[in-house]
Amino acid sequence: MTTHAAPQLPCAEGEFRQQFSSTRRGARLARQLALYQLSTWGIPHTMAVFDAAEIVVGELVANAVTHGCVAGRDFEVWMRLRSGTLRIEVSDTRTERRPPGPGTLTPPRELAETGRGLMLVEALADRWSVRDRIPIGKTVRAELDLPLPPVRPRVRS
Repeated sequence: MTTHAAPQLPCAEGEFRQQFSSTRRGARLARQLALYQLSTWGIPHTMAVFDAAEIVVGELVANAVTHGCVAGRDFEVWMRLRSGTLRIEVSDTRTERRPPGPGTLTPPRELAETGRGLMLVEALADRWSVRDRIPIGKTVRAELDLPLPPVRPRVRS
């Protein structure tokens, strides 16, 4: 009989920070490096939290390139794994266009081709927010709670 063990969760803590060009190529590279970092931290690609992080990073970097782009300025991705929480932050330098915060999103029209990215972030993240970035711009932060490892019952002899 074959039994499948539950995926081992990361016990390490870590941080990843990188600036990228505000281009489609920069967004693609940001997604790829973020996924590589998750794997390096020991988050298996078979876990739901890996899939959620992939979508959240993809949506936030796409928004930074599409809506937060200022010619000649980069966007930044910062991820931190600590105490069972994965924090993802994407910052851009555009100040005049700020997305609404959690709980205030307006659904797009039925046949609209855009406008669902932050709704996905809101659905997948355990917490998210929009903050002013110092000295200029904004930061969208999303946090994903990693599942706790299974508790093994003590066997009394």
